[in-house]
Amino acid sequence: MDKTWLVTWLDEALEISLLDSLREYVTAFREELAGQDGETLVLEATNDNLALRRDILLEELDQILASRTLDRARYYLRRLQRGVLEVRTNDVNEINLNRWKDYAEVWSDSLWVVPRRDSSGTHTAGYWGNFIPQIPRQMMWRYTRKGDWVLDAFLGSGTTLIECRRLGRNGIGIELNAGVAQSTEERVAQEPNPYGITSKIVVGDSATVDYAALLQQLGVEQVQLVLLHPPYHDIIQFSEDTRDLSNAASVDDFVARFTEVVAQVTPVLEVGRYLVVVIGDKYAKGEWIPLGFYLMQAAMEQGYHLKSIVVKNFDVTRAKRTREGLWRYRALAGGFYVFKHEYVLVLEKTD
Repeated sequence: MDKTWLVTWLDEALEISLLDSLREYVTAFREELAGQDGETLVLEATNDNLALRRDILLEELDQILASRTLDRARYYLRRLQRGVLEVRTNDVNEINLNRWKDYAEVWSDSLWVVPRRDSSGTHTAGYWGNFIPQIPRQMMWRYTRKGDWVLDAFLGSGTTLIECRRLGRNGIGIELNAGVAQSTEERVAQEPNPYGITSKIVVGDSATVDYAALLQQLGVEQVQLVLLHPPYHDIIQFSEDTRDLSNAASVDDFVARFTEVVAQVTPVLEVGRYLVVVIGDKYAKGEWIPLGFYLMQAAMEQGYHLKSIVVKNFDVTRAKRTREGLWRYRALAGGFYVFKHEYVLVLEKTD
């Protein structure tokens, strides 16, 4: 469908002076639209094509048809007209707020129950402790635009950089383990790169990397999103390297070393943009250790404002998969609850 046609149709609809006549006019278009195939309606234009969700457009037409007055019907028509003619976004993403209903894939609730991880493309679940691809995807949809730079200071298996390639964001990943970094680089390179973005992997300690120099080499000054998914202290030991946060001597040491990472990445994060921390809690000697809240507080003390806390479910780990009954017994006997969630902490850099 041609965008000009729809614009003309809306102009003509707004000129109709009788409600019954307007309903007939809208009904004819609705019937034609309902008979077409495809989830998305693409309006072709010379300079900018517009993609509308067909089901949402049908709902909007139904709303016009259900209007009891001509003024109310025209109100809905003008709203649809704005959605077709005007793009209204904020400073940090590409979501057109005039067509906000079209973005069903972008989550806005603070409880994420995700039935399964995305295993498409080169994503892998074989690396212990990696987060699901849906997390960086949602964060990039909400807090970046195409061409922005995303920094993942605990890269692991490369989930973030794979999503960067899919969404058209430049990605930088820091990985302490050289062997892991090499396999990750190979995996990321296998993912298609339709937007021609940069995927840079650096072997090093995320607490000591010279991020400013690294960005200078890439020809940029700052990044627009930082993702931190550190080890959940010593729940999984990722290496024998003493710099590895999974080898921190204590919870206090773990928090202090995480704080060093935040201090390193903060200068290269653009003001008004976001630091995202993905973290879970742990048990030790019968006590719940709130790692998530400790790290949240550590980040806030470095000049960040808390924007949101998302609670995300996670499936049973491989270590517990055959021992669910035992863990339930231990929970009942010990007076605690079995972990089934982790946090996605969204913090805004304000100065």
